[in-house]
Amino acid sequence: MATAAFETPKLKSYPVIPLVQAGAMSHLKPFIAPGPIQKPLNFPEQLVDDWQAKAIAKMGELLGKYRSLQVYMDACVHCGACSDKCHYFLGTGDPKNMPVARQDLMRKVYRRYFTVAGKYFPKLVGAVDLTREVLDEWFSYYHQCSECRRCSVFCPYGIDTAEVTMAAREIMDSIGMGQKYANEIIGKVHRIGNNLGIPGPALINTLEGLEEDTKDDTGFDIKFPLDVKGAEVLLITPSADFFSEPHVESLIGYAKVFHAAGISWTLSSHASEAGNFGMFIGNYEQMRNISMRVREAALELGVKRIVVGECGHAWRVAYSFWNTLIGPFDFLDQRYPVPQHICEVTDDLIQRGALTFDKEANDNRIITFHDSCNVARASRMGSMPGGQFVIPRRIITSVANNFHDMAPETIHESTFCCGGGGGLLTDDLMELRVKGALPRMEALKHVVDDHGVNFMATICAICKAQFTKVLPYYGFNMSMVGGVHQLVSKAIRLGDK
Repeated sequence: MATAAFETPKLKSYPVIPLVQAGAMSHLKPFIAPGPIQKPLNFPEQLVDDWQAKAIAKMGELLGKYRSLQVYMDACVHCGACSDKCHYFLGTGDPKNMPVARQDLMRKVYRRYFTVAGKYFPKLVGAVDLTREVLDEWFSYYHQCSECRRCSVFCPYGIDTAEVTMAAREIMDSIGMGQKYANEIIGKVHRIGNNLGIPGPALINTLEGLEEDTKDDTGFDIKFPLDVKGAEVLLITPSADFFSEPHVESLIGYAKVFHAAGISWTLSSHASEAGNFGMFIGNYEQMRNISMRVREAALELGVKRIVVGECGHAWRVAYSFWNTLIGPFDFLDQRYPVPQHICEVTDDLIQRGALTFDKEANDNRIITFHDSCNVARASRMGSMPGGQFVIPRRIITSVANNFHDMAPETIHESTFCCGGGGGLLTDDLMELRVKGALPRMEALKHVVDDHGVNFMATICAICKAQFTKVLPYYGFNMSMVGGVHQLVSKAIRLGDK
């Protein structure tokens, strides 16, 4: 599908808060999910006749179910601390992409129907009716939020815009106004087991091909096992890892790590997807159903631990939600954390001296690291505070000689989103994706100019897919992005150490 023409923002030598351009992105909306996509998810097939009443009722249900949402509706004092923190506002200048203004699209409706002042004196408190015009604004601007939570880091009240966005999307799904891209992907997982809709026979052929290619490349019989009962590790990885560039290079890296360490492992055809778009649409039933496939596969295969591959939101769902969605995990080996990230596994092996590397193998690369939002702001790794920042960088510096971080205000918990997360990685939102990537591209340009960086590592499938698409818009080579385990794969020594 051809995308509408738009102008790519110019990279600046220092951060600049843009001039406000009211309505600059009001034209941009994702495709609405048609009936055949909505029906299998038990969502209305089109906008229901009494949509307004049902939307308000759904909002009331969510306010009663999630105390945090009620607090977020009441607590904001419009201080403006979040206004210049959103990458979409910085890239577009649209004031409704300021987190406070995006929240207010819901907050104004909340005041109208759920506060005394809003019911009787709506104009005095900025309350508005939920009209079709307001609903259309919701559909546009709540799909211009990647749920990255950067604004929450800077909010003095800790208001989580991601939760507001998730609630708005759940309300819209409940009245038949779902997003085509996200809901279509969720349907594929329910039918087939992964986001990309790769059927079992194709997955088998792909893994057999990887075994042949890796044998040709290394001379070793590196296995990519599928549905092996009694394996120690069940690897749950994003389906992009099975064939897409550069993702597949990290899958090869995982396999080499397990091979070198003598750890038996397997993939599952039933749970061949780490990603979970149920979180993006705010629907815990969908998120649980997708996650349940992991539990079912682990029990069926009799594994001892579950390891998650390089996928940011997959790790957030696993780390933050699996315990309540699909736990307890008393059938797994209690010596290991549940879940475990592949970076934790590799780092532990490195620290114990179980892996060795030829760091010079990566000397053609001058590397930086992009902290993915859901890893940085919604998870942990290892036993130390901030382990999600330390461990990936420690792996990189163990397998490569040349590493430079981007500016401190653009990494760790303050990291900028890639611009394609939160269910926005679709061509109908390409303008938003390109403009939303601006802050990260500016930070990247600094280390390119100052240190000659030519490779940006990350541990998120969406980040990899987003950057390979948007890097050329800013004059960078799309091959600059790759995985941490892509670097591991290049440097690891197999066979006799």
